[in-house]
Amino acid sequence: MSTARRSDTLEALARRAGFEVEWSDAHGVMQRVPDSTLAALLECAGLPCANATQLRHSTSLLNAEQSTRRLPPLITAEYESAIELPPSAVRSGSHYRIDLENGEHIEGRFTMPKGEPALLAPLSEPGYHTLTVNDHRLTIAVAPPHCWRVGDAWRAHRGAGARVPPLWGVAAQLYGLRRHGDGGIGDFSALATLATQSAQRGAQAVAVSPTHAMFSAEPGHFSPYAPSSRLWLNVAHIDPASVFGAQAAHDAIVAAHAEEAWRELEALPQIDWPRAQPLKLKVLRALFDRFDADERNSGSPRAAAFDAFCARGGQALDDHARFEALQAAMLSGPEGLRHWRDWPETLRDPRSAAVATFATEHRREVDFHRFLQWLAAEGLARAQREAREAGMSIGLVADLAVGCDGAGSHAWSLPQDMLQRVSVGAPPDIFNQAGQSWGLTTFSPRAMHNTGFRAFIDMLRAAFAHAGGVRIDHILGLRRLWLVPEGESAKHGAYLRYPFDDLVRLIALESWRHRAIVIGEDLGTVPPGLRERLASHALYGIRVLWFERDGGGFLAPARYDPHGVATTTTHDLPTVAGWWRGADIDWRNRIGQTLPRADGRDPVALEHAQRAADRDALWHALQDTGFAPREAAAPPSDAPLDALPVAGALGYVAASASPLVTCPLEDLLGLVDQPNLPGSIDEHPNWRQRLPLPVDTLYADAAVAQRVSTIVHARETAPVSAHESAHESADSSPDASQTASTDTLSATPSGPPTP
Repeated sequence: MSTARRSDTLEALARRAGFEVEWSDAHGVMQRVPDSTLAALLECAGLPCANATQLRHSTSLLNAEQSTRRLPPLITAEYESAIELPPSAVRSGSHYRIDLENGEHIEGRFTMPKGEPALLAPLSEPGYHTLTVNDHRLTIAVAPPHCWRVGDAWRAHRGAGARVPPLWGVAAQLYGLRRHGDGGIGDFSALATLATQSAQRGAQAVAVSPTHAMFSAEPGHFSPYAPSSRLWLNVAHIDPASVFGAQAAHDAIVAAHAEEAWRELEALPQIDWPRAQPLKLKVLRALFDRFDADERNSGSPRAAAFDAFCARGGQALDDHARFEALQAAMLSGPEGLRHWRDWPETLRDPRSAAVATFATEHRREVDFHRFLQWLAAEGLARAQREAREAGMSIGLVADLAVGCDGAGSHAWSLPQDMLQRVSVGAPPDIFNQAGQSWGLTTFSPRAMHNTGFRAFIDMLRAAFAHAGGVRIDHILGLRRLWLVPEGESAKHGAYLRYPFDDLVRLIALESWRHRAIVIGEDLGTVPPGLRERLASHALYGIRVLWFERDGGGFLAPARYDPHGVATTTTHDLPTVAGWWRGADIDWRNRIGQTLPRADGRDPVALEHAQRAADRDALWHALQDTGFAPREAAAPPSDAPLDALPVAGALGYVAASASPLVTCPLEDLLGLVDQPNLPGSIDEHPNWRQRLPLPVDTLYADAAVAQRVSTIVHARETAPVSAHESAHESADSSPDASQTASTDTLSATPSGPPTP
């Protein structure tokens, strides 16, 4: 095969596989992805093309998968819209039967002109229905007209005829919550207390950092956005007393000889993950030993609850528990093998006989990790239950990370569903000239199509299981993701397209079934029309104070997007106090992120000068809306913390037209440091900062109480969102009585009906 022909064939294969061969850079210049990058990414996607034979084989394989002569395992459809099937997969005259989830069924025959697509009449019953065409069965996932909305949550809580006011909530970094007896890491009991305390002040939601499972054997790996699995929970957030009581927890701490270290770690201003997580696990192991010896075979309510949890968890729970035990064993070996790809070949396959033998020989260790997941699920479920019982209409808003660590249990358990040897990231732009590579992998769109989106649906259900809402990190990834071959520079990547319509429909369906809102983190370079598409499904965007601008000034609160959730900041951006002081500018310079300018001018001085202009603009905006004294001058950047306009900024955002406003605890407390500084690892204390006040006294602080009062008053006078206050759900949405309540859902993933 000639070089030119190979290049053309490679490009054609890449396009068929969903890769964008060209992309527009930050300056609007079209860039062409090199053949070497396309070949590497196709290999990562399971389509090797190192030589002509592989190229032909991969092309044939993809052609077969995308053939219009076969019906896929699952198709998605819109509520009350005609359902189109592949034109060559169904013959005119073929008999079909649709078995609806409610037990009813529809039968008929296809009649269509030759070459025209086969159409099914619209279905007004959202859900996973089974279509049988002759002897072939597939699932039709019919989405409701939109996700569960803020207004739906309010009316479900307060009554169908209730007026929907502008709502507010708080945003919390779970690990940073402080509670007496927590051993140095924020836990689910602290989250429950925060939720009830916030509800008493009128908050309707608590947006929380990701609770995904991390690596028990790797305490130094603690970024919540780089999890081992998005199906399971971070066991470091377990409160040992939550299920077994304070005395049992105390006895476990004593048995683990952990009393002194427990108190010492609890008093630190930052989390010492390498010490605190192993100590927490040591205490939990002592608790498990007691449970295993005294209760496992006693038929006690706790033993029955644990057994039921394990039964619901099934293979997915076994896989995660086995991985945790295996990785600990591999890391403790002479070679310290972290990544499962480096393990002995027989242990890389979760279905191998060697893995089954290991699990049998290490049954108690595997049971320990199942026990941890049970305690974690119980703790998170309790936090959501107490939030709702305290009056919150939404409760917890879970955070769904954009990907997972390729060395983790999710990738090991589902190797055929995940992209291998690839990292999700972002191409070079004005702020990151080298691009970004986050070291994460995610689902393969080919596998999604071929398996009926099974793994994606399981992940959604795990996220919704104990929450009244889900925030989806980097929602732009529903349309396309920048992928970088493992070991390559971030600029040597390409975009891979994802089945956007299918994914949004499945999100809307699971949102409605779980009665939970959905928020998409849509910050960055947003493709034209994307926000409008998301809004049409009531999938809320995020509107951050720093980015809501009107020319050189700040956008007036009344002009905020009614389809977005407003906030002062996020975990990746400066707090109000930090922004005012320019702390983020100084941090970036301190760790070498500030690039020199070609004209020789001081880039740090220029950034501070621009920030000074931005401070003046914000101050004028606060004055115009009554959130700063009309005649007063703006405080200087080095003013005392209590003189900075933190309350004013919170009030300004709270006065917005957004149906929901989330207020970060860092701003309620007037803190300077942000939780995470993107692009840094150890240089900045990312994911380690603890709040200075315990959750049970947080709102008793005078400054916090004053800021909350400002927020509450601003929300009372904020514009009411028309599409939230209207009773649209009664007219255009499926009957809520036909959907599942979160109280009845299993805490463990389970797929849709399978043919």
